[in-house]
Amino acid sequence: MNMLIFGYTSDHYSRKWSLFASTVILIAFAALSAGSYGAGGSSSGLFAALTAWRFLLGIGIGGEYPAGSVGCAESTGELKSGTRNRWFILFTNVQIDIGFVVSALVPMIVVLITGENHLRAAWRICLGLGVIPPLSLLYLRLKLNEPEAYRRETMAKAKTPWLLVIKFYWWRLTIVSLIWFIYDFSGYSFSLFSSTIVDNLLGDNSPLWKSFGWTTLIYLFYLPGCIGGSFVSDWLGPKMTLGIGVLAQGIVGFIMAGVYSYLAHPQNVAGFVIVYGVFLALGEFGPGDNIGLIASKSCATAVRGQYYGIAAAIGKIGAFVGDQVLAILYNRYKDTDPIKAGQYPFFVSSALCILSAGIAFFLLPHIGQDTIDEEDVKFRAYLAENGYDVSQMGVQRESAEHIVGQTEVEGGNEVTEKVSKA
Repeated sequence: MNMLIFGYTSDHYSRKWSLFASTVILIAFAALSAGSYGAGGSSSGLFAALTAWRFLLGIGIGGEYPAGSVGCAESTGELKSGTRNRWFILFTNVQIDIGFVVSALVPMIVVLITGENHLRAAWRICLGLGVIPPLSLLYLRLKLNEPEAYRRETMAKAKTPWLLVIKFYWWRLTIVSLIWFIYDFSGYSFSLFSSTIVDNLLGDNSPLWKSFGWTTLIYLFYLPGCIGGSFVSDWLGPKMTLGIGVLAQGIVGFIMAGVYSYLAHPQNVAGFVIVYGVFLALGEFGPGDNIGLIASKSCATAVRGQYYGIAAAIGKIGAFVGDQVLAILYNRYKDTDPIKAGQYPFFVSSALCILSAGIAFFLLPHIGQDTIDEEDVKFRAYLAENGYDVSQMGVQRESAEHIVGQTEVEGGNEVTEKVSKA
């Protein structure tokens, strides 16, 4: 819901102010989450308050996706050709993956400081620290300018021809959304599931900080995958990079499922973490880096926020479905056959990775360095051919003419004054 709302506002109002609004929401509800309190000190009231604040916090997080990513994609058009994909990825997916690492590292440090007898303080500290990153960006986002492509192509002051938009983009949006659904099905659900797997390998008596420590190490594997993928995306293109990465991930996943009986022992936890880390790194190398880039660049600027928001929202549905499905598989066998409990989620995820690779290779469009400008030209031509008045698009001419006229008047007055003095 939040991605759809902010996708709409980023197209019809402003990229800048949509992003600024999401930042304010993040700051406010991260702080309220840390200060959650139940009436009369009740635990049920505490969890009700925490659930409400975290729900509203999620709206702010979702707003970052369409408003931030599409603005970033449009801004890369002003950079040197041949480097645009990597800069987009370095400022989007790489930052998300660094966030995953920090999300496990910070609790580990806090729990080591407070001890497991003071977890009441530890969780509030961890949630409270979440205020710092968006707060540090607030001033910068206030000074942010709208991308040139948005100023040139926006339909903010015009009626959007939805039937034409759907006819032009429905198939491409379906393919992008399907790949994002599959990626989040395995990527996000496994990231949530990893702590459960690690706890199972370490045993019930392992200290909490150790579980966070191994989870941090697992998340660190994201970084070589996403950073390496950012450069390969410029060399091979997002389509090929995504397909190669997710195909390799599927192969590694099947191998991991096959040898899981050897890895599923506490003495082999290091081997498990390495193989599992490679599995996750390949996911970031391929779809993690490139699905957001493709969603940002495979449609016209005028509807980019909504297009991206729909694809991202379907991806998050995939994360929810994947979390439920993998949990059902794991819980069904964890007491009777722990090996199957670990194997089956990898079999399911790996099969979907292979499917995703096939879709990427054969159905995704080519994304080049100048795709944003090329897509805008194609979309304008399509609208004009179908009777839409494309002169409505972009920053309103009246505003520009007013500014130019005002400048000419001021310049004329200055000349008159100089002539009079002479």
